[in-house]
Amino acid sequence: MMTQTSTATRLAPHPDRLLPADPGARQVARTVYDAVKDAPIISPHGHVDAALIAADQPFSDPASLLITPDHYVLRLLHANGVDLAALGRADLSGTHAAPPGRAIWRNLADHWDDFLGTPVRYWFETELHDVFGLTEQPSAANADAQYDHIAGLLASPAFRPRALFDTFGIEVLATTDGPADDLAAHAQLAADPTFTGRVVPTFRADAVFDPSRPDWRPVVASVGEAAGIDTGTHAGLLAALRARRQYFIEHGATATDTGVLDAGSSPLSATSRERIHAEALRDPSSVSEADATAYRHDMLYRWAEMSVEDGLVMQLHPGVIRNHHAPTLERFGPDTGHDLPAVGSFTTPLRPLLDSFGTAPGFHLVLFTVDETVFSREIGPLAGFYPAVYAGAPWWFIDTPAAIGRYRSAITDSASFTKTSGFIDDTRAYCSIPARHDMARRADAAYLASLVVTHEISEEDAVRTARRIVSDIPRATFKL
Repeated sequence: MMTQTSTATRLAPHPDRLLPADPGARQVARTVYDAVKDAPIISPHGHVDAALIAADQPFSDPASLLITPDHYVLRLLHANGVDLAALGRADLSGTHAAPPGRAIWRNLADHWDDFLGTPVRYWFETELHDVFGLTEQPSAANADAQYDHIAGLLASPAFRPRALFDTFGIEVLATTDGPADDLAAHAQLAADPTFTGRVVPTFRADAVFDPSRPDWRPVVASVGEAAGIDTGTHAGLLAALRARRQYFIEHGATATDTGVLDAGSSPLSATSRERIHAEALRDPSSVSEADATAYRHDMLYRWAEMSVEDGLVMQLHPGVIRNHHAPTLERFGPDTGHDLPAVGSFTTPLRPLLDSFGTAPGFHLVLFTVDETVFSREIGPLAGFYPAVYAGAPWWFIDTPAAIGRYRSAITDSASFTKTSGFIDDTRAYCSIPARHDMARRADAAYLASLVVTHEISEEDAVRTARRIVSDIPRATFKL
């Protein structure tokens, strides 16, 4: 560990962090947390690249590992006046060269207090202390020393991706993969007897849902090429998607992941589908907004239909306005911190889909939102009736300790613990995975303790439920 200096603020995460203030409840929460704190991590929804683990090369530097790929971090630094070019994001305008990692790290240190009270600060403190052995809060005074300390660790075999996979206690890690991906990294890992973990692909095909997207035509063509099926017709596209889904299943996939603007799911006739598809292939700009929306809604219906056929879990997260700031998108591309929440709605938009498939044996539909008002109003009641519906964990803007407690209260009232997803870390930042799961385990321990001290459940029930939340429930929900 680094030597503590007298002027630095000590970095020492409290052992009771996030547990209740009341002594009696805190003691119960300790018991519950102790039962799961060292349990293996099951991560069924995330964005770490499988190639990173397959190649198992040393991480290049602390900034490219901990800052540049993490849109949670980028968003807050940008909000406090740091240009994304100064954080290592490729400047597509070509006006700024990428800064050295040390300079990026200094930006984080200079703005450390801007993270105070956020879950990002919580995750960072945990990983800096527990993974990298730091004992001081980052600051302008110690930025270079901390950068050198972490860089030195990253050069050692113990900090290569596969070694960290074991150190973190990851049992299953799901990635997110494009519909035409060859999944070579997944195949390499599955065939490697020296790698004992499990990394599974997740089928993500958002672009094919919306013919108004500028990348719709090339993605549709790439799906056809990968499947060896002509996608010049809508029927051909559906056949190609079915073939690609099967390819993913053969490589270990158990789920799809879909992000659309809204959860509309009204089906179209085959004639209407083919008409819009043909028009979009000829000239996407000629497709009306109404037709594009109708096509997208029909595709969501077809996606559920395919899940009933092949058994892949269907994850759905509508209600996000992607790339809200056009100049940032043009200069730095997507996933740079300016995807923003919209008002969520599920009950009415999903009715056509659920009428057809809501009670279909084996169908799992996991609903995520960034509008937590729908947990008690819509997602909880839906999961409380439909066998197919599961309440996805709070994520993105609401994967905070307080929001996890509100989620538990809202969902448990309607649907119990068993119709939930388990914790979702949703991260590209590899080293934040254990910190994020630990936060969720502490928050759940606090919630369960609140039920024990009000005599709603027993302490034994609380411990057993905590264990199910980190193991049985995500396994069952995601068919792992």
